[in-house]
Amino acid sequence: MDFLTPSTLDEALAAKAEHPDSVPIAGGTDVMVELNFDLRRPAALLDLTRVAELAEWENVNGAVRVGAGVPYARIITELGAVLPGLAMASRTVGSPQIRNRGTVGGNLGSASPAGDAHPPLLAVRAMVEIGSVRGTRTLPAEEFFVGPKRSVLQPDELVTAVLVPRATGPQQFAKVGTRNAMVIAVCSFAVSLDPGTRTVGTGIGSAGPTPLRAPAAEAFAAAELHDRWDGRKPLPDNVLARFGKLVGQAARPIDDVRGTAAYRRHALSVLARRTLTWAWREHCEGGA
Repeated sequence: MDFLTPSTLDEALAAKAEHPDSVPIAGGTDVMVELNFDLRRPAALLDLTRVAELAEWENVNGAVRVGAGVPYARIITELGAVLPGLAMASRTVGSPQIRNRGTVGGNLGSASPAGDAHPPLLAVRAMVEIGSVRGTRTLPAEEFFVGPKRSVLQPDELVTAVLVPRATGPQQFAKVGTRNAMVIAVCSFAVSLDPGTRTVGTGIGSAGPTPLRAPAAEAFAAAELHDRWDGRKPLPDNVLARFGKLVGQAARPIDDVRGTAAYRRHALSVLARRTLTWAWREHCEGGA
């Protein structure tokens, strides 16, 4: 197995073009598990840890461009105030050691439906930046995933960054698992409120072949909240229940060793009600 060690982004993209069957590795929190269990034996590993451009973030037109190599720990400590949903999800990833190594870019690269970073990215309509020697393209995070552990990435492409809108309102994330961290989610859910546009965003994880949004739930919540933003009163139980039901209906779960499809739909309904309650309470208390 070859080990490629570029030191700049240009060198990394050139190496990926020359070795399209190489597997990128940064934190190694996914790749090394597969290697250790002999589930994958690539012809080459493309080490991205020396590429400084991937480990940087910057503000760009109301969004934060988070380099693919920025670890979860830095998202929590440096970006928690402006990307609260993504920071909440990052806190549930693995152990402190894994959060210091694992990256959102790696989470996207593996394209697992259970990736913790994916629901909050969908909820805020984040964009994924993809690079190659042919140029750079961006697309909505929702369109990045095409199937279980499959994405739109071409053999010569790398995820270079994710463009995440700065929060303009409350955001929440929650997941169900056998414990709070160091576990693959049975299901997960993110919600984002935007008082300025009076819209609601959602993201569902580990309950379909890809991460999903719940468009019907978003439309319902936006309609119900439209005349309530200024009143700042608690939401009626029937609104919360309907929102939860619509989120559960949007899921496309299966039965597996972590849970049944029926349980996932039920759990998502509960998570949706809870997270919307928490986010709306924050709005009512003056958090946005």
